[in-house]
Amino acid sequence: MKEFINIISDLKNKIYRQVYFLYGDEPYYIDEISNFIEKNVLSDTEKEFNQNIVYGIDIDVNTIISYARQFPMMANYNVLIIKEAQNIKNIEDLSLYIKNPLDSTILVICYKYKKIDKRKEFAKLVSKKGILFESKKIYEDKIPQWIENYVKANKYSITPKACALLTENLGNDLGKIVNEINKLLINIPENTKIDDQLIEKYIGINKDFNVFEFQRALSEKNIFKANQIANYFAANAKDNPLVKIIPILYAFFSKLLIYCQLKDKSRNNAASVLSISPFFVYQYQKAALKFSFKKNLKIINYLKEYDLKSKGIDSGSATDGELLKELVFKILH
Repeated sequence: MKEFINIISDLKNKIYRQVYFLYGDEPYYIDEISNFIEKNVLSDTEKEFNQNIVYGIDIDVNTIISYARQFPMMANYNVLIIKEAQNIKNIEDLSLYIKNPLDSTILVICYKYKKIDKRKEFAKLVSKKGILFESKKIYEDKIPQWIENYVKANKYSITPKACALLTENLGNDLGKIVNEINKLLINIPENTKIDDQLIEKYIGINKDFNVFEFQRALSEKNIFKANQIANYFAANAKDNPLVKIIPILYAFFSKLLIYCQLKDKSRNNAASVLSISPFFVYQYQKAALKFSFKKNLKIINYLKEYDLKSKGIDSGSATDGELLKELVFKILH
């Protein structure tokens, strides 16, 4: 995210703004900015008297303004970080301070999982006096590229399959993805190319028995492998719930329907239309040879049916494992 990079770059260059209002559905960027300010603006000695970190549930607007109007003691800045600010009532009343903020105060407001109306006077005021930053969720199809960029920024590289493994197992939770990747990075030297074997060794995602391999086995009509993985999932149902497996399969077969109808099935065009890496187009090419358009439509309906069953609708006493095995049989036969 370009705006995020610019904010961090300015902070590294000690270019500070009087107000940072950080909001949105993706907590990762909000935490990264606030954590950087918390750790780097003041020295450890200065923090003792000049840095306050408070939580929205424990504070009100008047108290925030009181803290923000304090002058620093033997330091250049007074840093005030408000975490979980979405719990503050009437937060727009902070306009009283933001209209005339102290040059020596850095006020950081972490307003997670909510949005504010940019058309309103409060948002315009924050933009004028400081930074108004919206932290947006990244769509899952963009996560592999995000992972690749993150790894590259840390002086490593990663294979497309390893990216897919992380995406399929961790979704689009950036904080979780970064935590898992960092566990791996501290164990390998710089410039290492991360592959699925390293993912399995240091993160614990099985390179052979995971949703990515399951999807591939189904798409290639590899009956033995698909059933082998289904049996593994059934035996480890807690870690592989059906409600998480079905949406991934649904996304694949939905895109397969689109691929089958493309006039231009070239690698780059298919990747663009399907919002996937060109590396994975081959999987749709192979699947298109195995499944007719009519069969694909039936599979979509099966997935909808078993999604409901996985949630307890018309499933009787069947377990997740039993439902998955039924679904696999219907997809492959």
